[in-house]
Amino acid sequence: MKFFAIFSTLLLVTILCFSKVKKEKDIAYADKGTANLLDIYHQRNIKTQQDVIIFIHGGSWNSGKKDTYWFLGRAFARKGKVAVIINYPLSPDAKYQEMAFDCARAVTWVKQNIAKYGGNPDRIFVMGHSAGGHLAALIDADPTYFGKLGSPNPIKGVILNDPFGLDIHQYLEHQINTDDAYIPGFLKVFTSEPATWQKASPYNNIANIRNPYLMFMGGKTFESIKLQTPTFRDEMLKQGKIVSLEEIKGKKHIGMITQMIFGCNQLYDKIIRFMDKT
Repeated sequence: MKFFAIFSTLLLVTILCFSKVKKEKDIAYADKGTANLLDIYHQRNIKTQQDVIIFIHGGSWNSGKKDTYWFLGRAFARKGKVAVIINYPLSPDAKYQEMAFDCARAVTWVKQNIAKYGGNPDRIFVMGHSAGGHLAALIDADPTYFGKLGSPNPIKGVILNDPFGLDIHQYLEHQINTDDAYIPGFLKVFTSEPATWQKASPYNNIANIRNPYLMFMGGKTFESIKLQTPTFRDEMLKQGKIVSLEEIKGKKHIGMITQMIFGCNQLYDKIIRFMDKT
C-alpha cells in the first residue's frame, strides 16, 4: 500500500507537470487545520470563467481525505471545469452537524474566492460519493447550514454518486438492533436519538430543494442504497423537483467512484452534460 501511495503521488506530479492542469494545494477555507483544507484544479491561462464542481468524499463519516481524489480534480479540469476537492471534520471528533456546516463553509469560501482561479462563482455544483453524498444533499436541502453563515445557498446543481444516508433515520431505525457492524460508528455521528436522525436525513427536507439533481447508483451496491436512492428520486418527482437517476450496471459501492480514475469513464460525460444544461 505504501508503494502504491508513493507511485500514485509520483504519477500525479508527472501528469500535472506535463499537462495544462494546475493544482493549488492545501488552501485553508476555515481554521481547523487539515480538516479545513481544500485543493483546486484548474486549467492554466483560463480566458473565460468556467463552471465549478466541488467534491465531498465518502468514508462512513469517519475516514477519507481530499488527496485520494486527485484524479477527479485533474479529469474535470482537463474537461473545462474548475474542480475543488475538500476535507471536512470526521468522527469521532465531529458529529454530522459540524461536518455539514464545514462543507457549507467550504462552498461559501469557493463562492467568494473561486474567480481568481478562473471559476464562475455563479455556477457552483456540488458532488458527493457515499457519506459525501449525504452531506452534499443535506447542505443543499436543509437551509440551516448556509443560514448559519448568513449566506444564500449558492449551489446550482447537485450530483450524487451512490449516496449513503439520504434517509439515515430509516436506516438506523431498522438496523440499530441488528448485528450491523457499522451501527456503533454511525451512532457516534448521529447520536442515539431518533429526532436527530430525522433532522440529519436529506429526505425530510426535499421541499426546500430549488435546483436539479443528477443521481447515480451502482447495480451491485448496498441494499440500503438501492432502497433509498430511488425513494429519494421518487419523492423529489412527487414534489415537482428536477431529478434523474441512472443505475450503473455491475458496479459495487466503491467501484462507483474508483471507476472515475479513468478520465474516459462515462460518468464524466454525463456529469458535464448535466452541468452544461443547468
